[in-house]
Formats: sequence, C-alpha cells, structure tokens
Amino acid sequence: MTYHDLNKIEPQDIDQNVFRLIDDDWFLLSAGNTDAFNTMTASWGGMGILWNKPVVFCFVRPQRYTYKFMELNEIFTMSFFEETYRDALNLCGKLSGRQTDKMKATGLKPLESPKRSIFYEQASLMIECRKLYFTDIIPEHFLIEGINLNYPKKDYHRMYIGEIISCYNNFK
Repeated sequence: MTYHDLNKIEPQDIDQNVFRLIDDDWFLLSAGNTDAFNTMTASWGGMGILWNKPVVFCFVRPQRYTYKFMELNEIFTMSFFEETYRDALNLCGKLSGRQTDKMKATGLKPLESPKRSIFYEQASLMIECRKLYFTDIIPEHFLIEGINLNYPKKDYHRMYIGEIISCYNNFK
C-alpha cells in the first residue's frame, strides 16, 4: 500500500468527534521521514481554525525522543486508529524509539507522503501538518490551581501549531 491507495479528504470533511479522537482514541504523533523518524502516542491536542487556516495543536515534552524530530522537521503527522490497534498505541506511548524499534514491536507499517512525512498503513485517519508556531508552557501563566500537578518533574510541554496541509482516510 502507498499513500495513493488512501482517500484524500478536506479538513472540514473530518466527521469524527475531535474530543473522542484525541482524548479517548489517542493518536500517533510522528515527525521525520523513512530515513529517520519517531512516533509517540499522544492524547493532548486539538483542531480548529487559527489565522484563517485549518490547524491542529499538539504537545511534546522535551525529554521525549519525538521532540528532536519535531524540532528538526517542518512537517509532522497525526495518525488515528481503530480500537483494535490500542495495544500498538500503548506500546508507542510506553517505549522509547531511542531503544526500541516501535515498528517491529507493533507491526505498524509506515508510509511516506509526497512531502516525505510518515503515515501508517493501518491508520483510519491521517492528518499532515506544516509547523506554523511553537511555544513552551510557562507555569507562571497557569490561571487556576492544580494544572501544575500535571508537571511533578517540571518538564513542561512545547506546544506546536500546525497548518493542516492534507488529510487522508483509509476508507475508499
């Protein structure tokens, strides 16, 4: 299978509930290309319109291996899966790509887009994004108590905002 076998859709045609997709179903955040890439499971982020563009936003802690790939690459992807891939998503969230070949451990098959970003053959929805902006979480900007409890190690996320440049689903 190649990306040619996928069904290209417009961002506004994503008909799944975004809250369910991100928080309940999770996604794989990937950056790099087939020469060198990493992926991690994520469940924090969102989608919407910003600067008159369809965008996503996602978060990566600096100690994650994927952080390096997010910093080095202009393009990143979000890949969403059916529930049958929950074990693979669990592994991609628990194991580091520094020590583990996640593709071998999970059986996921990476595909490369024309922009050389990474999707997965088994994904049901793939969103390809170009980085537009980033900012680091600043704890002094928390407006309510308790948010800092998400950061017992004070390892604050970097937030990336990406313009959605293409979307594919695996349903022809």
